[in-house]
Amino acid sequence: MASCEHLKDLPAVPPEPVTPQGCQECLAEGTRWVHLRLCLTCGHVGCCDSSPQRHATKHFHGEGHPIVRSFEPGEDWRWCFADELIV
Repeated sequence: MASCEHLKDLPAVPPEPVTPQGCQECLAEGTRWVHLRLCLTCGHVGCCDSSPQRHATKHFHGEGHPIVRSFEPGEDWRWCFADELIV
């Protein structure tokens, strides 16, 4: 996997509580999601870019937190929005 400068700045944070229903922003809006992503800076859980509302990407643009990882069972990849690469 590639490396990026943002990895060294990641704090160790637990994810926000996730209900069995899924993305809290989607639930509040009455919309659907495809997959969940975990922000490795603050623990925010949002839906992926295949989801209609793209809450994980909106979180990056709003907060500037660069790296997410998949929050799906069996997946452990991470993505850096700032560098646009898998890390």
